[in-house]
Amino acid sequence: MTGNLLSELQQLITRHATASAGKLDAIPNITLMMASRPTPVVAEMMEPTFALVARGTKRIGLGDRVFDYSTGQYLVVSVDLPLEAHVAKAMPEEPYLGLGYALMPSAIASLLLEVGIGASSRSDPPGIAVSDLNDDLIEPVVRLLRLLDRPDDIPVLAAAIEREILWRLINGSQGAMIRQIGLADSRMAQIGRAIRWLRDHFAEAVRIEELAAIAGMSATSFHRHFRGVTSMTPIQYQKQLRLQIARSRLMAEATDVAEVGFAVGYDSSSQFSREYRRQFGRPPGRDGRTLRNSRSTTRGANS
Repeated sequence: MTGNLLSELQQLITRHATASAGKLDAIPNITLMMASRPTPVVAEMMEPTFALVARGTKRIGLGDRVFDYSTGQYLVVSVDLPLEAHVAKAMPEEPYLGLGYALMPSAIASLLLEVGIGASSRSDPPGIAVSDLNDDLIEPVVRLLRLLDRPDDIPVLAAAIEREILWRLINGSQGAMIRQIGLADSRMAQIGRAIRWLRDHFAEAVRIEELAAIAGMSATSFHRHFRGVTSMTPIQYQKQLRLQIARSRLMAEATDVAEVGFAVGYDSSSQFSREYRRQFGRPPGRDGRTLRNSRSTTRGANS
């Protein structure tokens, strides 16, 4: 990767992340991140995303798996995943700089149809992966951010540059993942339907047969493909989702711990507290207080 491109990318993110404090109104699919020190771990549901690091290191946890991506690397998430994320490396003199780009299935599908590309992977690509940036990918990203200094050009030029970014991703090292996002009949799309049901009904009991029917698969096939994409069983995914939603509620406001546990689907407050502590390292009440006290220092942690 050319050092000049990376240097310009760092300058652009620094300038516009400071001004926008995150999501860009001018280019809605883009989020910019900046942090002057490592941030606390934050649980989040990440939707399909392309995220790069221009400086520093970001750490993502998925179940018992950990993904680090650092300066000059990018992450692709292809289905909704309950993740734990934090900036692992940042200093005041060299702040963490990152960019997130929302991957829209409709935009990817349109591009695939136009050029006649179908699925080429014989196995399920994972739902998350890290790769190295190259000039072909970073160059259109830089051109897209340059438009922020010339806002009158955005309505005319931004859409074409975004298509170029998608094209580079489709033809890059994680191209199989990107293609699966845009293919309505792909295994990933089928698993995605079940994941959306879990997100909408997280507090309800799960039956694998019902989820498999939503995905249009047999129970055995569904279980295998779900684990291949998410690295978790459906039950593990639901538990992770419930605990993350509970943590978000505890961080947002001081509330009764047992009430939160029941709201996310636990029948036993003791089981909720036990599983919460196992997942996050602190009992829910104390963790909520700690998170609320540290919220002001978590800028840029949620991508």
